[in-house]
Amino acid sequence: MITYSEDDLLLLSGIQHMAFCERQWALIHVEQAWAENVRTIDGKHLHERTDDPFEDETRKDIRVVRAMPLVSHKLGLRGVADVVEFYRVEDALEGITLRLGKRKGWWRPSPVEYKRGRAKLDDRDAVQLCAQAIALEEMLKVSIDTGYLFYGQTRRRETIFINQSLRVRVEELSEKMHKMMSEGTTPNAQKGKHCTMCSLIEICQPNLTIRKHSVKEYLARMIDSEVKDV
Repeated sequence: MITYSEDDLLLLSGIQHMAFCERQWALIHVEQAWAENVRTIDGKHLHERTDDPFEDETRKDIRVVRAMPLVSHKLGLRGVADVVEFYRVEDALEGITLRLGKRKGWWRPSPVEYKRGRAKLDDRDAVQLCAQAIALEEMLKVSIDTGYLFYGQTRRRETIFINQSLRVRVEELSEKMHKMMSEGTTPNAQKGKHCTMCSLIEICQPNLTIRKHSVKEYLARMIDSEVKDV
């Protein structure tokens, strides 16, 4: 099993980009390109309350921790969980519960990720949540079987089961992220309906970049052309 060093860690949140579109992930994380649309701005607003590492609370038998740092050397990912909820139980469950300082009882953790819009037809949100769960398992030495996705548009919380097939999908995506980063490669555009939802469509230019050229090469040609016209 590969164990990644601190220098090799990639952003955990990027796994949703990889699940959505490999080219999008490479544009953001390899070529350092970024653009915002109404969806990304909306998402920032939704996360404002959760992104305070000093804000947490206890409600009856639930301990809520916000903006919890995460790291998984198994996946080679680091990031921040929007919310981690710890549920108190009276009896210890080996490999499932843990102690929380001097608080009474035993506690079961579950990650909660906040998303704008509504539940997706694909698994991009689920893989991000699963990666968070795997990081928590590694850090806390417990097993997590459930996480939650909260959607801002529908105001509903969806239960996600952290099953074996989802774990395998996360491992495959993280391996692909590290391979592409080490090679410095950006895949060709795969044009589809998902392109209309992408904040990077103007940078990606899927109609123009189907051929084997990177965005940097495309921009360089455009700049060179403009210079010659001056």
